[in-house]
Amino acid sequence: MASAYLKKLSAADRSELVQRLWDIQQGKCFISQKPIDLVLHKDSLDIDHIVPSKLGGRDDPSNFALTFLSANRSKQASDLKLARILEGFKKIQEETKKEDRNPNLNDLLQRVGGAKHQLVFTRDGDHIKFSFAETGDSEIAQVRVYKDQLSGDEYFFSTFPLAYLHHDDVINPRSIGGNLPKLVAEFYSSNPQLHISLGWIDLEEGNRTNVKIFDGQHKAAAQILLGVKEIPVRVFINPDKNKLIDTNFKAGTTLRQVAFDKSVQRHLGNTMYKERVEQYQLETKREVDDYNFSEKDLISFFKGESREMKRYILDSVRDSITHSKENKLKEYIDFGGRGKEKPLSYSTVEKTFFSFFIYSDALQTNLDYKLEEGLNPRELEKEQIRHLMNIIADEILIGKFDFDIGTNRIENQIQKGESLPMEHVRAYRMVKEEVLYNWLKYIQQIVTSYFIMQGKPLDQSKLFQNEFPDILWSQIRRFIRELTALPLWVNNQLSATVFGGKQNYSFWHEIFLKGESSQGVKVLAKPLNIMEMINGAGIE
Repeated sequence: MASAYLKKLSAADRSELVQRLWDIQQGKCFISQKPIDLVLHKDSLDIDHIVPSKLGGRDDPSNFALTFLSANRSKQASDLKLARILEGFKKIQEETKKEDRNPNLNDLLQRVGGAKHQLVFTRDGDHIKFSFAETGDSEIAQVRVYKDQLSGDEYFFSTFPLAYLHHDDVINPRSIGGNLPKLVAEFYSSNPQLHISLGWIDLEEGNRTNVKIFDGQHKAAAQILLGVKEIPVRVFINPDKNKLIDTNFKAGTTLRQVAFDKSVQRHLGNTMYKERVEQYQLETKREVDDYNFSEKDLISFFKGESREMKRYILDSVRDSITHSKENKLKEYIDFGGRGKEKPLSYSTVEKTFFSFFIYSDALQTNLDYKLEEGLNPRELEKEQIRHLMNIIADEILIGKFDFDIGTNRIENQIQKGESLPMEHVRAYRMVKEEVLYNWLKYIQQIVTSYFIMQGKPLDQSKLFQNEFPDILWSQIRRFIRELTALPLWVNNQLSATVFGGKQNYSFWHEIFLKGESSQGVKVLAKPLNIMEMINGAGIE
């Protein structure tokens, strides 16, 4: 709402108010906390109500703040105090983005002096005792221990200073998502917290232990951003960690109690797989470096959860591909699936790369079979899928796709006559799910044809478990280069007819097969000829 007070000010009075606010704010923007130079930023400043007038804020200098115009226009809340808090979280997101990840609870704890100390707990019957002596509070806290009638797990409730709380990124590897600002705004409006965080301790008399938060991290994070110094937690005592991991995994998958992204589910499944491998080694009296057993052996051993075990195996394969440090495509994948900045969703990766190239059953070969020679079937499969992803990243995306432009309404911008970089448009169009799905099928055919021509018996379902020679990789790269050079990717005339909206898989199958769409729109000069393309003669 416009300020009647500000409208009445003369230019001199407004300049005086700007100077006064600048002094009060120690020369920093109220929202972004970035330094303001009153000369250099003279035309880039704004004065706004801290508490909006519609929420009862006064229309006088006591409720004014000095901000950058850009910060005030892009703020996520009308209340400037809340906007400043959310801007702080945005800075954390920008910092973790440099490490190619999203923030988690630990990132917020580290910024406010959290996750510093361990605690010593003692048990006295149905009570547990502890003290926060490191913070200067030497009083002994004593709380009651409860026992869950169904699971038999013991737990207690208490409020802990942030310095004693730690994030458990094994049981809950979820990052803090884009919905956090809504939760912060909810708590800022004085609405109550309806679900407290869950944690666990490894209680051994006299020993120090971390209080690890494994659930409710978004609610904890929202409170931390709002300046809360202590958080209530339900703490499990000496829990079966495998059971907690399994329960958390099921909550986000089969039970759908938690909105886990697919990538998080895979990461949890990978954790479950590693836990089962360790359990198998322990119960079969093997050394920790003894992997002389197969995926089939694991499934047979864990008979009561054979279906789950198979899923854990495949989740481990998927997770180790996408989150490998060597995977160049990872930077272009939106693991949350709802963003408008990156060209690939994790769902698309699963429906294409993983669906086509990962063997979807358990292997009978031992986990250490030909491991040192680099010819272990599962490891070779993972390494070669990553290599294919890297070629695609090199040829189509790196240095070409612009994250600042992103993917939002690209075709609409083109149809309005806006000028977008040709390489960005090409990259965006080539990795759309329905397009990628079809041309990855051709790579599948190139690999299959190569091995057939060599007279090698081939199991199509295990395609990437065969070692690809350099000549085959050259053919794959050449095909992608020839495909990238096709004029259709930068043809603005096709924006409304071919690239507008999401098409089904068969739509693009028809185009690549016949050169035109099922509606008769001419897209290619001629149908794709794979042999010509891998020989470098496919473009007209």
